[in-house]
Amino acid sequence: MKILVTGAAGFIGSNLVKCLLKEREDSVIVGIDNLNDYYDPALKDFRLKEIAALEQSRGGRWTFVKGDISDATLIESLFENEGFDIVVNLAAQAGVRYSITNPDAYIQSNLIGFYNILQACRNHPVKHLVYASSSSVYGSNKKVPYSTDDKVDNPVSLYAATKKSNELMAHAYSKLYDIPSTGLRFFTVYGPAGRPDMAYFGFTDKLLRGETIKIFNYGDCRRDFTYIDDIVKGVMLVMDKAPERATGEDGLPVPPYKIYNIGNSHPENLLDFVQTLQEELTAAGVLPSDFDFEAHKELVPMQPGDVPVTYADTSALERDFGFKPSTTLREGLRSFARWYKEFYK
Repeated sequence: MKILVTGAAGFIGSNLVKCLLKEREDSVIVGIDNLNDYYDPALKDFRLKEIAALEQSRGGRWTFVKGDISDATLIESLFENEGFDIVVNLAAQAGVRYSITNPDAYIQSNLIGFYNILQACRNHPVKHLVYASSSSVYGSNKKVPYSTDDKVDNPVSLYAATKKSNELMAHAYSKLYDIPSTGLRFFTVYGPAGRPDMAYFGFTDKLLRGETIKIFNYGDCRRDFTYIDDIVKGVMLVMDKAPERATGEDGLPVPPYKIYNIGNSHPENLLDFVQTLQEELTAAGVLPSDFDFEAHKELVPMQPGDVPVTYADTSALERDFGFKPSTTLREGLRSFARWYKEFYK
């Protein structure tokens, strides 16, 4: 099997590549990433070095391409030369708040870039296209937990709108060109070597600098935190089971198209989350045992683009794959705190 992973230096992408190298000895993996500076490139370099160290013992099964999926010529030549069996598109401009101040980046990467991937899958047919969507597509939905059967027509950020657009574009290409595709709505992914713009990482940085952390909606927010290893396991399972091709009553192809939530199905209150984070940071020696957390917390109103709760209904994932994320928040934050201590010395 030849597998393309876009966003391969990203948080989810790099962990997926490492898992593939460990568990898929019959696979060749090609990764692409533009290594932009949306957050500290040193983290992306660290992830790529981890992959390189792992690949040394497995010999010639990993190739990295520095490039952008919005470069149509590059993507077309990559597909033509490599002949991929499976494509996992994880490249995207992430972040809800950043999309308010830098919308162009989201159009370029999340719409034009994804269109280039779809066109390449059309021109060079693949067995399965798996792509990252997001829990943000549920927007202002009031019903919880969020089900993939719910309508998602109320995005509250441009980022969410681009992810919903990805799902619609993939459906159209699945219908028109019989491309098996599966979209995965990830719920607040966290863990070691994660994204610094995520709350757990940003809070840690600020506390170390003696700054105040802002807890939005006065702490009345809940997030379905999902540990990175659970996300990667879900992606691996989905990769291996493409939606089946079928013919409808009209004699035309039924789109081989699926959408799944991958979340912990256990939303955590932000104040409880902060309490657990501070306990694990103290235990790991990142912060001193006498650190005054109360003096460094501020309750503030909701930010534009945010939602008060995310909560995944993963029944479809359990039904089709027998899998449900299970890592507890404390276990996950403990792993992060220990990694942080080691990485930043």
